[in-house]
Amino acid sequence: MEIKIVLVLIAFILVSHLAGVIGSVFTFEAIPNWYSTLERPSFAPPNFLFGPVWLTLYTMMGIAAFLVWRKKKSKFALNLYWGQLSLNAIWSILFFGLKSPGVAFLEIIFLWLMIVITTLKFLELDKRAAWLMIPYILWVSFAAMLNFSFWILNP
Repeated sequence: MEIKIVLVLIAFILVSHLAGVIGSVFTFEAIPNWYSTLERPSFAPPNFLFGPVWLTLYTMMGIAAFLVWRKKKSKFALNLYWGQLSLNAIWSILFFGLKSPGVAFLEIIFLWLMIVITTLKFLELDKRAAWLMIPYILWVSFAAMLNFSFWILNP
């Protein structure tokens, strides 16, 4: 693989991780102060698990977007990708920054739909890219249930 292509791959991965960096700005302060005071659902994973999971997912998402970028007629699919990635970052702002699980839950429904639509579009262009998005869909599905539970348990 030529160096330019490797650099583009790295750029896609780094830009994907940028959504996590944006979200973490709001998350880090809220975890010890606000989030730790919330009643937790019984199925909530330990906090240390979220970092490695998101690190893996953002990397897989970046690779998926890169694979689609290499295809002709990928502009619409990539616009969907950037849209869902923006919604991903916004969720952290709503949940942790604004401390609003209810609003965050409504937003995560739109995020989930955008991920599914993006994945279906990726499937048309590169099956490998679509498969790389499946763990993300599953994790956001779980995150939506978790978000809803926090909202119900902490009115």
